[in-house]
Amino acid sequence: VPDLDQAGGDVTSAQAFAAVNNDLAASAEWALAAQHYGEALALLPSDRVAERRRVTVELAKAQMNCSKLPVANASLRGLVAELVADADADPDVLTDARRSLANSEYYMTWLARLEGKSRAEWEPRIESARQTYRLLAEQSEACNDEAGLLRDQHDLEAAIHLARMDLTELQGLPLPNQ
Repeated sequence: VPDLDQAGGDVTSAQAFAAVNNDLAASAEWALAAQHYGEALALLPSDRVAERRRVTVELAKAQMNCSKLPVANASLRGLVAELVADADADPDVLTDARRSLANSEYYMTWLARLEGKSRAEWEPRIESARQTYRLLAEQSEACNDEAGLLRDQHDLEAAIHLARMDLTELQGLPLPNQ
């Protein structure tokens, strides 16, 4: 099946671009990764639901790293809702999508605060991120995933800190990576 072969090739290319750790090249590499994930998604037939969902999460992650945070956030919101509604959804993909959505909410909050938006505008986002990080931490603890628990607890603490941080303190910090 040529489209599936091409989609697989696009995913492989996207993964290679996403693996770049050099800060100077990262933005361009992430943009190429997003392009390849988008092409793979366009080639995957609609009946390949599980594969489409995995690629959608990876596309959103790449978009968050190449200045397309609002697009990624909207995509992840829809995907998480779809996954939650599907009893047969892959739980690992749901966890990855939730974590990515929480990360996007965190970074959207950071930017909204720097833009001077009101608390009423940014607080629902950080609260959503906080609740998701808490859920993920509870899941990691239930699965005895110590590394995951540490990561999720750290993310939870960062979300709480961001919500409580004074704007002048926030303005003095470097922008986060995503």
